[in-house]
Amino acid sequence: MKNFKTTLKTSSILTFITSIIIVFNSCERTTNSSGSQSELDSLRNQVKELTKTNELITKNLVKFDTLDFNVFSRRDWARFHESHAEDVIVHFPDGHTTKGLKKHIDDMEAMFVYAPDTRIKEHPIKIGQGNMTAVTGIMEGTFTKPMPDGKGGFIQPTGKKFKLPMATIGIWKEDGTMSEEYLFWDNQSYMKQIGL
Repeated sequence: MKNFKTTLKTSSILTFITSIIIVFNSCERTTNSSGSQSELDSLRNQVKELTKTNELITKNLVKFDTLDFNVFSRRDWARFHESHAEDVIVHFPDGHTTKGLKKHIDDMEAMFVYAPDTRIKEHPIKIGQGNMTAVTGIMEGTFTKPMPDGKGGFIQPTGKKFKLPMATIGIWKEDGTMSEEYLFWDNQSYMKQIGL
């Protein structure tokens, strides 16, 4: 009987300790579950933000493709407003900067006066982060028409072709137009290729 009471007492103590352990484990799981839920919610919000940002980057990169392949290459200047803000600032490879959509169009049109077949047909590299995107491409054409020399005269065409790498970096506004654009190509190589 004494052994039975000792066993019962020991069993009761073990049951009590086990119950306490179960209660503590349960509380810990609830706390962790609550902590895990807030972590999970935070991760979901981050994924939503990243998805939204990636969709915006993709949309802007598609606009870059349209801009270069269709608008620029076809001289469809009436569509420039689809990708450029009215007050856009554009930095050119020769170091000059234009302000305003009209001035940017005038400078782009000047390239086509002496090389009307100027075009960009590919963007092998496209990247973006936040409100910035960048593309590389190949700009090509042929010097077939007289080139204004800036002094009232003209440089006669050489008939030579040019083909050179270019890059464009765009900073986009929330309305889906660029507020600023950086254009890059090697002007020395460009002039050499067209025979100047």
